Amino acid sequence: MTMTKRVAVIGAGPSGLAQLRAFQSAAQKGADIPEIVCFEKQSNWGGLWNYTWRTGVDENGEPVHGSMYRYLWSNGPKEGLEFADYSFEEHFGKQIASYPPRAVLFDYIEGRVLKANVRDWIRFSSVIRWVDYDEAAGDFEVTVHDMVADRVYKERFDHVIVASGHFSSPNVPEYPGFDQFNGRIVHAHDFRDAREFAGKDVLVVGSSYSAEDVGSQCWKYGARSITSCYRSAPMGFAWPDNWEEKPAMEKVVGKTVFFKDGTTKDVDAIILCTGYRHYFPFLPDDLRLKTANRLATADLYKGVAYVHNPKLFYLGMQDQWFTFNMFDAQAWYVRDIILGRIAVPADKQVLMADVAEREAREEASDDVKYAITYQADYIKELIADTDYPSFDVDGATEAFLQWKKHKAQDIMAFRNNCYKSVITGTMAPIHHTPWKDALDDSMEAYLQN
Repeated sequence: MTMTKRVAVIGAGPSGLAQLRAFQSAAQKGADIPEIVCFEKQSNWGGLWNYTWRTGVDENGEPVHGSMYRYLWSNGPKEGLEFADYSFEEHFGKQIASYPPRAVLFDYIEGRVLKANVRDWIRFSSVIRWVDYDEAAGDFEVTVHDMVADRVYKERFDHVIVASGHFSSPNVPEYPGFDQFNGRIVHAHDFRDAREFAGKDVLVVGSSYSAEDVGSQCWKYGARSITSCYRSAPMGFAWPDNWEEKPAMEKVVGKTVFFKDGTTKDVDAIILCTGYRHYFPFLPDDLRLKTANRLATADLYKGVAYVHNPKLFYLGMQDQWFTFNMFDAQAWYVRDIILGRIAVPADKQVLMADVAEREAREEASDDVKYAITYQADYIKELIADTDYPSFDVDGATEAFLQWKKHKAQDIMAFRNNCYKSVITGTMAPIHHTPWKDALDDSMEAYLQN
């Protein structure tokens, strides 16, 4: 059964799909739910996990959403992101190793929503052009471009949930000499295949997770050397002999890169692992989230409700340790606000105070362990108020802390470790092939005994 309300969900990636599953779960338990319409610009669901070889623009001339590349494996243990209502064992019929490649994770994400039978709620190849809030009517007018029919139309909704992610619009810096560089310059957003860089000297610009992983992929698939450079601090791992870290790049002359410490390096390719921007070109100023990539996002009450218009919600906009299960916690919470089960304070000052308290708590420490437990506490806070299945969040936290130790021990072998599922209590097996030697990233190769 449905209520008279209509809810628009923008994006059918892990966050948007979590929202569909949340409403489907309520309907399954007999609740009246709104009419749900999910708009997805790609032709299939999965968001960033929906891999495409394309870069630049997609088949419709729209900016390519995906930043996924061939041979990507999870860079964190699956035990830290497992759905509480749909375990890896339920999906695959057995426990699997702790660091699945992209094809395996896509299959897992898809399995849950296929079981929930929510695909009919999604309009694919549908790009949101604009969202307006009508103050008098108290609802939103959403302008949609159906790319298949090449038709633009408008519909009205009582609530809008933005689940379009924030890892698709690259932050691209400019350095002196880039326009004359005698090689390849690419942002991680457009990085697709590490084999392209086999036998080459590669510079990776950045010192966070994409720099770590893109550089590791190039190393694994035969780059001659990897140089990574940083602005604030090095990644500091015990890198292989053909990988070195340098302070910030200052300029490029020909194929020679000059670094802040006065050293130089000749390189064939520069890969910019310089992050992403929160980018919502379909939203006006008064509805658009403006935040840095942090654990406590600006202007979001409980991390989800937009303080300047609490009928508008954002999912998954935080910097992330937890992913899928945090999106679930948020989706169930947003669902219950919309269903009237959870009240959002009417006083805007109360909403702003919630945001300020979260920001102050995040800033209390920059320790990695603190950041992981901070986000774990956030998940606990949300699920305590909904019927999302309770799970051992502290156990998932421990998997992340072990992961950090294993990376420090051997950055090129941390994926060879295994952890215990906090959902089923069973231990993951050790993968049949060490990560550095596992060159086939297909689901068939990964799952073979």
